Amino acid sequence: MMMLENGHRAHGFSSANFLDSDEIIRELNLTGDEVFMDAGCGDGHNAIKIIEDYNHKGTVYAVDIYDASIEDMETYKKENNVENLINIEADITEGIPGVEDGSIDVVLMVNVFHGFKASKKLDEVVFELNRIIKNDGKIAIMDYKAWDVPNGPPTKFRSSPEDLEKLFLNHGLKKSYLNEEIGEDIPEGKSHFLIMFEKE
Repeated sequence: MMMLENGHRAHGFSSANFLDSDEIIRELNLTGDEVFMDAGCGDGHNAIKIIEDYNHKGTVYAVDIYDASIEDMETYKKENNVENLINIEADITEGIPGVEDGSIDVVLMVNVFHGFKASKKLDEVVFELNRIIKNDGKIAIMDYKAWDVPNGPPTKFRSSPEDLEKLFLNHGLKKSYLNEEIGEDIPEGKSHFLIMFEKE
């Protein structure tokens, strides 16, 4: 597990054991033929769920900066003869190689966005998401609420939906959906929010 200099744990922590992939994916209203990207895929459990249960006719990109994540996804692809999975090792803030402008229908980013706040690369990541998304596509961000609670990233790296709405609007992306009652049950309520953006 790698630690960034700012103390944010960047890799090696899976949300599979406390977040319900089906609950998240149902929010996206997929038709089954999308070009889909799990951005910051980690162990790939969301991408795999999409492939196996939701997106049989489409294409799924799994993108992560962590080489071990992509190696694991390549192993999954080969062992299961999956033809519609494209795995890319990349730092999203520096651009995703091989992904053309306006080519992705849906981007999903779960428990990843706070890392860009930690590394001070918020504008860079939104710029790249805006580049790859189709004109009628959607970007779905799910992350921890900006509460001072024990689980999850330090409070200073968390963003509120309002913070993200302002950030994305600066890049020509408007909020199209918000669910603040999603995620794990903790004493304070639901742990996460899910917000979606589309081009203006």
